Amino acid sequence: MTRAITVGLDGSPESRAAAEWAAREAVLRSVPLRLLHVRRPGPSPEAQPADRWVSMPRETAEGLRLRHPGLEVTHEQIDGMPYEVLTKAAEDAEMLALGSRGLGSFGGFLVGSVGLVVVAHAERPVVLVRAGEQAADEHEPDPAGIPSAATRYRPVLLGLDADRPREPVIDFAFEEAQRRGTALRVVHGWALPPYYVYGLAAAPDVYHDIAREQAENLTRVLAPWREKFPEVEVVEESFGGSPSVRLVEASAEASLVVVGRRTRRNPLGAHIGAITHAVMHHGAAPVAVVTHG
Repeated sequence: MTRAITVGLDGSPESRAAAEWAAREAVLRSVPLRLLHVRRPGPSPEAQPADRWVSMPRETAEGLRLRHPGLEVTHEQIDGMPYEVLTKAAEDAEMLALGSRGLGSFGGFLVGSVGLVVVAHAERPVVLVRAGEQAADEHEPDPAGIPSAATRYRPVLLGLDADRPREPVIDFAFEEAQRRGTALRVVHGWALPPYYVYGLAAAPDVYHDIAREQAENLTRVLAPWREKFPEVEVVEESFGGSPSVRLVEASAEASLVVVGRRTRRNPLGAHIGAITHAVMHHGAAPVAVVTHG
């Protein structure tokens, strides 16, 4: 059975942007698109009129079919708690797309409580799309300097810990770059071991030696994927420090940002790592969070 890309739809500008992004992704993957409208139990009829409850997802589906001829689009309404319904729906989905509010003129996301819970618990990739996201935003500017859906895709950006590489995350990023016919920019930040820090003033070459080793390690880690995806141009970036700021800055020139989240099953629930959390909230492009063991 072919998995569909599922979108959490609530009628907001954020969710409409997520639906548009998901439709473009479904076309790239040749898979169906499923719009899922979740209604919280208990709202008054005035707060959510029955006709609006029924017509909004249908109208959204019709618009997507017109803009993407040949795309199979279905829509469904379910009563329940959004984070529970969406997390469950992600189990059978190719991926789940959710909308997130922009953080003003610098771009980025404001990830609500539902989005955070879903990202923390879903075991399929979850993509967060900011309000106002357009197809042209994912492409390089045209000769006049204007972003255009007719030009090449901007690079896919991958945040990678080369000391603990996770195959599902790397695979996802390479596949997305290949689908888009664009480059993959890989950012790897590393920290100096504590016992080196105090000796750097006396031995400055130590830093350069470690930097070279880290860069070589990144190249080794990516070598199997370069062979698997020979048509994908790979740009490697290894540096000393946390990758959070570098990823957020680079996201302004990316079509998609890919980060990982470790799957943890314990009584305290699932957690989102600090780097992934920062990119989710401040990235300027759609952010794909991919789980790994």
